[in-house]
Amino acid sequence: MNKALIVEDHPDTLLILTYLLETMGFAVISANNGKEGVEKAIKEKPDLIFMDIMMPGMDGREATRRIRSNPEAKEIPILAATAITDKSQLRECIEAGCNDVIIKPFTAKDLQEKIQAVLDPPRDKQ
Repeated sequence: MNKALIVEDHPDTLLILTYLLETMGFAVISANNGKEGVEKAIKEKPDLIFMDIMMPGMDGREATRRIRSNPEAKEIPILAATAITDKSQLRECIEAGCNDVIIKPFTAKDLQEKIQAVLDPPRDKQ
């Protein structure tokens, strides 16, 4: 069973995401803020990190940078989740190290497609 870490500061969103990811076959671990998310990413080494971007204290971009700087966690796929729609701010998420971004609100189908793309990226033809 794949393990997913959800870093999300809103309890209702965390509850919904946990349900959706569990129905997709993930064992879910959660963190309520960026600092806790970095710690759990390094300790738990999940197969996927679902990272909220807008959080008090350490935001998702900084948490992603810290995860990417850790040799034990730097390869974990990170899917950013945000209500931000500004293209330059979305680009900042990718530049921080997120593999992809999903815009809130999203459907379960959108989430499943994004997760599949992050976990099984297309390979270059050789």
